[in-house]
Amino acid sequence: MYCSACWWSDKWDPVSYGRGYDFSKPFFEQFGNIGKIVPRLPLISIENSNSDYVNYAIHNKSCYLIVSVEDNENCSYGYRLFNDKDCIDCENVHHSELCYECIQCGECYKCTFSQKLESCSEVSFSFNCRGCQQCFGCANLRNKKYCIFNEQYSKEEYIKKLGELSSNSYSGSVVSAERAKVLNLAFPRKFAEILRSNNCEGDNIQNSKDCFNSFNIRECKDLVNVFSVFQAFSSQDGCFIDFCERTYESIGGEKDSRKSFTYSCWGVSDLSYCDTCNASSNLFACIGLRSKQYCILNKQYTKEEYEELVPRIIEHMNTMPYVDSKGRIYKYGEFFPPELSPFAYNETIAQEYFPLTKEQALAQGYSWKDPEERNYQITIKPENLPDHIKDTKDDILNQVIGCAHEGKCNEQCTTAFKIIPEELQFYRRMNLPLPRLCPNCRHYERLAQRNPLKLWHRQCQCAGTKSENGVYANTAAHQHGVGKCPNEFETSYAPERKEIVYCEQCYNAEVV
Repeated sequence: MYCSACWWSDKWDPVSYGRGYDFSKPFFEQFGNIGKIVPRLPLISIENSNSDYVNYAIHNKSCYLIVSVEDNENCSYGYRLFNDKDCIDCENVHHSELCYECIQCGECYKCTFSQKLESCSEVSFSFNCRGCQQCFGCANLRNKKYCIFNEQYSKEEYIKKLGELSSNSYSGSVVSAERAKVLNLAFPRKFAEILRSNNCEGDNIQNSKDCFNSFNIRECKDLVNVFSVFQAFSSQDGCFIDFCERTYESIGGEKDSRKSFTYSCWGVSDLSYCDTCNASSNLFACIGLRSKQYCILNKQYTKEEYEELVPRIIEHMNTMPYVDSKGRIYKYGEFFPPELSPFAYNETIAQEYFPLTKEQALAQGYSWKDPEERNYQITIKPENLPDHIKDTKDDILNQVIGCAHEGKCNEQCTTAFKIIPEELQFYRRMNLPLPRLCPNCRHYERLAQRNPLKLWHRQCQCAGTKSENGVYANTAAHQHGVGKCPNEFETSYAPERKEIVYCEQCYNAEVV
């Protein structure tokens, strides 16, 4: 490992680690060997200031423990944040300010404990609201103000009722969250969040066209099997590939084209089987190269030598494939074998989206990282924290707080955590209680509220005048009449879930 300053400097040359291709050994064995000797970046961090603890991050200022982020300021404990300011414990939030525990929200101000908000301000414990102000515990509202659990109040009544809920205390917030959850299940959900898009299939898709089995994408076209992508085109089987085109089987990157089987390569073109290369083109099986062309296993070749050797290597990958410890065969066209990864299964986001137990991971040939020994002493248990932030003294910054999960979960629990000064200032400014879980467990709690990266074929649950389960009574006439809606769709809501799932036409009749 090199520190970021040394890695980016001219004090070392990645090409000096190059080696010729050996046709007596499988390709992936040779790639794995060179991967052990080329210096690595500790974090993918580009042009960030006062933000030492961020990863997959570019152009952030004064941020802490945020991942896969761009152009944020004063944000902490977040994932997939873009153009946000003063936000803590948020996931997939963009162009927002002073938000806390928000998921899939955009252009919001001072919103807390909410999911799928657009253009809202001072909204809390709410789901799928747009253009709303000063609403609490609501679902499926549009352009409303002074509503509590979907009931309309005057401004004076709203303020009085809100005070009675004691939602600014920890105990009150727990009660409010549970009541909001029950309310949400009583209203229909649209089968998928696909907005201003044409011929798309998946979930959380905006301003896109011809994208299939795709999730969490914006302003994209011609994609298949991707997630967490912004402005990508003509690509398949990838994630975190922003401003890219014609990529295949790639993870991470920005402003790339014509790359396949790559990991964390950005500003590149015509790359295959490369890892952490940037500003380069025409590379095959390289690691850590910058501003290079025509290299294989980090060794420099002429254009003619490169173009003659690459087809031979591809043929060799097929005639002498790599076989892993479980007997799985890897030829050309397969992504890197997991056993070559420097990370254990539960250290990666694979554990977040497709969780396994230790026994399951090892049985499938993945490595596993056991919890590290900790030598700190917990000085305050979560149940002994003040119920309200107004009763929290400055000495909380010196306390080691026990996580309520006590390491008994499968969420990389750190068993304890501390409050940082900027965080305490934020809680006081927002009048929010202290958290009872460590940052890792809080992250997994948010992930649990997201739908899986999987689709099921289902039929609309509108039965004419009410939902199939009889919980929701329709408020408007639907296009299909009083009979059951015949529309079918692909949805990320599994059939056994409790949510009421409507097709777009039935949903729009009730909500929009």
